[in-house]
Amino acid sequence: MPAIAASRLRPVTAPAGLLLAVAAALLPLPAHAAGGGTGDVADALKKGPVYVDPRATDQLPKPAAEALAKKIKDAGKPVFVAVLPESAEYPKSSVLKDVRSLTGISGVYAIRLGDGFNAGADRRVMSRNSVDNLVGAVRRSSPGNAQAELTSFVDQALEQAKGKAPGSWAGEGSGGGSSAATGLLVGGGVIVAGGAGAYALFRRAKKKREERERAELDALRVVVDEDITAFGEELDRLVFSPSEPSATDAMREDYARALDAYDKAKEQMAAATTPQDVQPVTETLGEGRFALATLAARRSGAPLPERRVPCFFDPRHGPSTEDVQWAPMGGAPRPVPACAADAVRVKAGDEPDSRMVHTDNGPQPYWNAGPAYAPWAGGYFGGAGGILGGLLVGTMLGGLLSAPSAFAAPDLAGPENLPGGGEFTGSDFNPSDFSGGFGGGFGTDAGSDFGGGDW
Repeated sequence: MPAIAASRLRPVTAPAGLLLAVAAALLPLPAHAAGGGTGDVADALKKGPVYVDPRATDQLPKPAAEALAKKIKDAGKPVFVAVLPESAEYPKSSVLKDVRSLTGISGVYAIRLGDGFNAGADRRVMSRNSVDNLVGAVRRSSPGNAQAELTSFVDQALEQAKGKAPGSWAGEGSGGGSSAATGLLVGGGVIVAGGAGAYALFRRAKKKREERERAELDALRVVVDEDITAFGEELDRLVFSPSEPSATDAMREDYARALDAYDKAKEQMAAATTPQDVQPVTETLGEGRFALATLAARRSGAPLPERRVPCFFDPRHGPSTEDVQWAPMGGAPRPVPACAADAVRVKAGDEPDSRMVHTDNGPQPYWNAGPAYAPWAGGYFGGAGGILGGLLVGTMLGGLLSAPSAFAAPDLAGPENLPGGGEFTGSDFNPSDFSGGFGGGFGTDAGSDFGGGDW
């Protein structure tokens, strides 16, 4: 046999040290593992649900950490827990987002940092409302007791979290010995292959979401272009010249603001690439219409209008003048802001002149047209923090608008196609779902600042 052929058939033996190094890298870390920054925390959470920095063992002793890890694994839910000391390695302002980003797995993440506690979750796994409410309740029920706090949070999160435990947890607790090392080497290849498959699924889901967002943006573009056109027609009908003798500086400023809003709205809409980019466009149009209403009042000598949101029934009607009692179909009556004409109609028992938009089921009022119109409404009415938060309970749009992060969500239009809990997404997630501080002495508010006593 030629020498070259023999060399090709000669078995290649990897150095024993290399095999041991690879096997060691694949061995799962226990619930307690050496600390070394957010990267080490993320590496540990890929292998098991609970990580305790050795410097924080007084917060969650090893037996309690192992019991908590077992509970999570038995439930099969993507719930991650980290107990960390106050340290420069764990930046208080970003540790939650950093750990989620480096772990790369969608799920619920709870972090005890020193005496503070915070949590976040991918919205496909657990809603922001649920996380905020749960964090607040846990803080108030178990102040200063890390073990009770974490146990309470995990118990509730396991009941509410969607999805399943990541496949990378499956090897935790494997036996030792050379045969185990061999199994880990083979299993590592399976995990890599499985991870690649999961990532391919994620990429397909992301592509589908992007396609739907483009379609929704096209639909929104029609509605917003109608709004911009209507505003431009109002400007054309306006018989006002900045140089006319009766014009004042205040009038000229109002007129300039209206013209600037018209131009700005056109530029913003031309630059829009996602449905969420529509929100600042309608916000600009709302500002422009208020400027026109103020100019009209100055010219007629009427009292200047109160700074109010646009007419709820159709923002093209301009700023609202009063609140009237109104009920959406199937909903309870509630006060809504209305223009003068719609206020008269509602009080007389007639239907208001509502903004209708196209849907697959024919024309519908925008509040029944689905989540794609949330950014459009959010610009006019102040987003989730505005009047719509509790206004439209019982309507298609209402439930979405009541969520604190509704208008910051890049996946607003299609959460059903986002990766489920326990799936690999890398650093592609909504950072607003993992924001806030770490409350210590807890107040009653568990909103965006996560209670009193933030760092």
